[in-house]
Amino acid sequence: MKHTFFGKLFLPLIFLAEMIFVACSVDNIVYVQDFEDGASNSILNPKKITLQYDDKISVYVKSKDPQLTDLFNIMETTRTSSSIKRFYTVDSEGNIDFPVLGTVKVGGYTREEVAEIIKKKLKESDLLKDPVVIVEYENLHIYMLGELAKTGLQTIDRSSVTILEAISMAGDLTINGNRENVTVLRNEGNEQKVYTVNLNSGYDLLKSPVYYLKQNDIVYVQPNQMRQRQSTVNGNTLYSIGFWTSVVTLPLTIATMIISLTK
Repeated sequence: MKHTFFGKLFLPLIFLAEMIFVACSVDNIVYVQDFEDGASNSILNPKKITLQYDDKISVYVKSKDPQLTDLFNIMETTRTSSSIKRFYTVDSEGNIDFPVLGTVKVGGYTREEVAEIIKKKLKESDLLKDPVVIVEYENLHIYMLGELAKTGLQTIDRSSVTILEAISMAGDLTINGNRENVTVLRNEGNEQKVYTVNLNSGYDLLKSPVYYLKQNDIVYVQPNQMRQRQSTVNGNTLYSIGFWTSVVTLPLTIATMIISLTK
């Protein structure tokens, strides 16, 4: 009778422990869980990407006079292609050397602003009356590291990128990613600043200065505690999930054997 009672008591305890573990795990993987359905949440200081030193851009000029526009659309020829776009690299002063116009200040401006600057200069110089200027980013990237489905470089081809969009491009966090402690490293002048983002809290996320990412940002998703324990299994058996599973199930196995033998 005692063995039967022990067996009946032990099984619910194991089941309860598993349920608590699963519930805690689910809570930790839900994004922006403090947002309510239908709520309106304001984003502080929406930011577009601005050009900085060593960025590369392509500039394409169009107008009704194709002969004139060819002066501003420099193309390179190779053995495999006769029309390759030439990129402009932003120098340390934030300038590019544009055909006919010469030095054009682009550092600190968005690509839309750069297009307007070049368009205005073309009109003011009486070179083109009706120019259409298109500016595209060519080498802008974000570095994605850690517990993600796809790590490595993510190309920026839009005017703004949020951290959630970057994570989406990287295939989302793995189940072992720590959503409460995502690190973003950002170069600001001669310093590299460290920011921490909590993806579980939508309100904290929207207020974060790294909600909108910049080129060359490094996003590192730290492993959660379970992943850390798994990675140290060879170094310390006490951290092994298999070890603790054996410890928990051993009394149950013994109890089941005793109950079977006493029947």
